[in-house]
Order: sequence, then structure tokens, then C-alpha cells
Amino acid sequence: MDSLTQIVLGAAVGEAVLGKKAGNKAMLYGAIAGTIPDLDVYIGKFFDTVTALEIHRGFTHSIFFAIVFGWIFGWLISLYEKNASTKEWAKLMFWGFLTHPILDAHTTWGTQLFWPLDIRLAFKNIFVIDPLYTLPFLIFLLMAMSQRKGTAKRRKYNNLGLIVSTSYMAITIIIKGITYTKFEQALKEQGITYEEIVTKPTPFNTILWSANVETENAYLIGYYSFFDSKPIEFYSYPKNHHLLGAYKNDILVKRLIKITKGWYTISEKNNALYLNDLRFGLLSVRPNFQQFAFSFEIGKKHDKTIINEVPRNREEAKQLLKDLWVRIQGN
Repeated sequence: MDSLTQIVLGAAVGEAVLGKKAGNKAMLYGAIAGTIPDLDVYIGKFFDTVTALEIHRGFTHSIFFAIVFGWIFGWLISLYEKNASTKEWAKLMFWGFLTHPILDAHTTWGTQLFWPLDIRLAFKNIFVIDPLYTLPFLIFLLMAMSQRKGTAKRRKYNNLGLIVSTSYMAITIIIKGITYTKFEQALKEQGITYEEIVTKPTPFNTILWSANVETENAYLIGYYSFFDSKPIEFYSYPKNHHLLGAYKNDILVKRLIKITKGWYTISEKNNALYLNDLRFGLLSVRPNFQQFAFSFEIGKKHDKTIINEVPRNREEAKQLLKDLWVRIQGN
């Protein structure tokens, strides 16, 4: 999830664990704990594109990290914060570290919660930024902060924030199940034979959902809004995996394909080769749109394979918001 959401969650967890003793300092250290796992983004800047992707939401998003570094940070905090014991500060940091990846596991990218095991949990029931999850949570947290340490009202507001946010997360799982059934039914009615289907919410909402559908030679992408009145349409994107040629045996390319979980297409443009990660969809919900949110250029430099992520710009983001607003209202 985005940084603000993780800060809010971490602060609320800090209050729940140690607010009675430490007050707003519990929220502060909880917020810090909720931020630290995402420092792997900055660590990744010292590596190549593929390695950075492998590092992201790996070690720092694991139970192992939460246990070991929870104690380390708890001990460090206890050296100058004397209102709670080392064990209590360690407990706060542990839960701050752990709830971060648990929340991230509900997104499309997922987390390696059980690192070093090569298992990435990705439930795909919420987008990385969802105002309906974050804003009510933030309001209750601010209300809790305004109350004196240890009071019943402070505890009540903080608990309400945790309950409302968790309830919303549970609702998104139910919504995912409903939309999955809608896509399955549409594929059946249209006589489309497929191998696998994956559904996820579109950016910033849980009203409009998308589906990636794998067929023999192509992937289909379709959208469903709860305000739709017409049948779901699916748009075809050829796999074109053969275009990789000799690259298909390249170690770096194989690692990138592993990251995509096999959900990728290959395209050519201006004599350049691109691998498009389908898991995160397109930069628009318009029919037959061709630009993917995550695309990687594959090339050679001094006989060495080089992979670079294709940058995105603000204009694309603005257009996506406009397209989303139109499509959410129904087809």
C-alpha cells in the first residue's frame, strides 16, 4: 500500500499495543515501523532493474524481519524511552513491521511474508491506493490523537479505525468473489475457452474491476463495473512470446518472467523489444489501449543483456483518472 496508509496503520497498531503507557509516542514509533519495510525501494536503487524488483517486498516484508528487527529496534528505542520496557517496545515494532506486509499481501504485487521461502502472497483484492480504506482510518486516528493518553475515548476511536479498515478489507474480498463470478459467466456465455483467469480492482476504487484471461495464444483483458448495463467485452493482446528469440534462454530475462508469474506479452516498437507485465494492467481502461503500466525494454550493451523499465509521466496518470471516472459509471 502507499506510504500514508502504512503510516496510519502503523500508528494505530502502535497505539493499540502501547498507547496506554506511551501515548502519542506509541503512535510515532508505530508510524516509523509502518514505514521502514518500504526502505527496500531505496536499497533497490543500488542494483539493476530486475534485482530491484526481486528485492522489493522481499526480506523487509517478512515475518523473519519483523521478529529479528523488532527486537533490535525495540532495544534501541528503550535506551532513551524509559516509559516502557525493551520487551514492550520490541512488541510494538514487531507488530508495526508485521502488519505492513500483511496489508501489502492484499495488493497485486504481494509480499514474501515467508521469506526466505520463494512464496509471494498476492490476494489482489485492493489497489495500492484506496481512499475508502485510508481516509476513514486516518480520521479515527486523528480523533484518537486528540484525546488524552490512556482514556477510554482514545482507545475507542483507535479501535474503531482498526475495525472499520479491517471490515472494508473483508468487504473487498467478498466483492472480488462476486466480480470473479461475473467474469466467469461472461466467458462462458461468449463461448471463450481459457486456461486461467485473474481479477483485480482498477486504481483507487473497488467498483470497477479488471480480469486478465489466459488463452492459448493471447491474453484477454476485460472490465466490469457494478454500474454496467451491457455485457462484458474482452480485448485480445497476443502473447508474442516467440519474439524473445534468443533472449528466452537469457538468465536475466528468465528472472523477469518469473517476477511476472508468466503474465506477460512481448511487443516490438522502433526496433526495440519490450516485455509487458500484465498483472498491473494498462494505463487506460479504454478499449484496445496498448500501453501497459509496467513495461520493460530488453536490449544488449557490450554483449550484455540490459533491461530498463519504461518510465511513466504525469499526463498518463491524469488521463487514466479521467478514463476511470467515465468507465466506473458503467458501459
